[in-house]
This record gives sequence, structure tokens and C-alpha cells, in this order.
Amino acid sequence: GLGELRAGHPFVLPLDYIQIARHFEATRQRCCRLEQDGRLAREQLARVEAERAALEVKLKHARNQVEVEMKKRFRAEAELEKQERKLQLVFEFLMGEPWGNKVLSGEQCSVLSALAGWPLGATLAPGRRSSAVDESCQSLLSHSDISYDRTEDDVVRN
Repeated sequence: GLGELRAGHPFVLPLDYIQIARHFEATRQRCCRLEQDGRLAREQLARVEAERAALEVKLKHARNQVEVEMKKRFRAEAELEKQERKLQLVFEFLMGEPWGNKVLSGEQCSVLSALAGWPLGATLAPGRRSSAVDESCQSLLSHSDISYDRTEDDVVRN
């Protein structure tokens, strides 16, 4: 059916047509809101992607810096162990060498031991690290604070 006619207007439309027009208008307004929401979401996505890209650059720089610092630390530890071995050899030589048929006195042994930085007769264990080096680098290179994994670096993103 045509529905009821609206009286009192110069041009009379069936109520079904008026309801259809109202639904079209409501749908058009909803589409406009959704289009605006989509535009805002795309703008926010662009901002977040730019921020993510900046953070990835910072992460890459941080990883590179950690790698550089780890290499420096390993070189410093290797040099430290080399110097400690040399010092140990000198110490052992001085402790075992009679000086003009005279062995070093107890006081001289104590002084040498204090200068060497370890108890008399101590030997270096292979791979021993200096506690000073450990303390100074512990917070920077603590395994509990840094997860150094490059697997994500290889991921290709579209």
C-alpha cells in the first residue's frame, strides 16, 4: 500500500516515503561520522607508526652501542688478564728468587702482596674477572635488564 496521506501540505507524500527519506538521512549522517572516525584513526595510525619507526631507530642505536661497549669490555678484560698474568709472574719471580743468598723478609713479602692486590701465593683462575670491572659494568650490561636478541631485526615488515 501507499500508506496514509499527510494532509495539510501543498504536496502530500505517503508516510512510507517520509520514513525512507529519514532513514536515508540517518544513514548518510552515520556514514559521515564513520568517514570522520576513519580519517581520525588513519591520522592516529600514521602518528603511531612514525613513533614506532623512531623507537626502532633508537633501539638499533642502543643495540649497536651495547655491542660496542661489550667489545670494549671484552678487550679490557683480556688486557687486564694479560697484565695480571705478567704481574703474577713478576710476583712469583720475586717471591722465589733469593736476593744475594737472602730470601725476602716477611715485611717485604707483605708489601709485595699488598702491591699485587691479592693474598700471598694466590694464583689467577682462568677467566677470572676483576670485581671493579664487574661493578662498573654490571648495571649497564646486566643480563636481567637487557634482552639482546636480533631476531626481530630480520623481520620484513610491509
